[in-house]
Amino acid sequence: MTGTEIEIPVKDGVLSGVDFGGHGEGVLLVHGSGHNAAAWRDVASHLVGECHPIALDLRGHGRTRLDSTSSEQYWRDIGDVVTALAWDRPVLVGHSTGGYAVTAATACGLVEPAALCIVDGVVLDDRDASLAQHAAVRTTEAMDRLRTVFRYGWEAGDDRMRAYVEQCVREAGGDRLNAGARPGLVEEVTRRSFMRRGHWWVRRPTIEEVATVAAVEPDAEVLPAVDVYDRVTCPMTIVLAEDGFYASRRDEVRAVVDAVPDRRLIDIDSNHNVPMTRPADLATIILDLVRDRTAGSVRNVD
Repeated sequence: MTGTEIEIPVKDGVLSGVDFGGHGEGVLLVHGSGHNAAAWRDVASHLVGECHPIALDLRGHGRTRLDSTSSEQYWRDIGDVVTALAWDRPVLVGHSTGGYAVTAATACGLVEPAALCIVDGVVLDDRDASLAQHAAVRTTEAMDRLRTVFRYGWEAGDDRMRAYVEQCVREAGGDRLNAGARPGLVEEVTRRSFMRRGHWWVRRPTIEEVATVAAVEPDAEVLPAVDVYDRVTCPMTIVLAEDGFYASRRDEVRAVVDAVPDRRLIDIDSNHNVPMTRPADLATIILDLVRDRTAGSVRNVD
């Protein structure tokens, strides 16, 4: 499936995205750092029969030309997006950093979702530990690692960009993050991560984008720490990848889930890139939330 390229207004410009069509309840799909809207294509192909999925390119990613100038903009945009789409209580789905994005937007009251689905994207540290971790991300050594491993901010001409995309597809089977993903999907996500600037293609996000998002304000009302879940009252499902970033902290995830009714923990046999490597299984989880939303709407009408 291809979907339709769209632009969605936010306060200072527009975000790019893909409208996959379908009908019924709105489902907003939010990618993680380094990914983009294309990462959701295979998931969306399983959703369109029962709902209306739309995927975003967050600031600094994909085809969205806006970059972040503060650490909160990327998730605050979600409120503007839902308003622009005129959706009433959509299901919000976020992977990795996108999982925190949909959580923070909900915690701040920018969106009132019918349900949250957080896909291997939890925040488990207290505020002090979170601030220390984000400060560590902004060190020269950490930024150099990101340049080396993911080529964030790399500039390349046409031939070198195409060669890199082909290399990523070739090596996907042995890549801890992409192993199991459809080669065509790896190609599309990687290609969409490059934006044309003058004579060059730039691999996004840039290092500057990562540093800006990691510059969390210590006195922020909501920041990437475990207490953010105290502010979430809607139904919440956490999808935990068994070979993902948080597998070793499952007990802490379980505690977040057990703290409030209407929360579920679902384990999935996957690496971190669940939307790309287990799209059908993830779509089944999302559709359960959509059906719960639909059933609740019918009950309210009755």
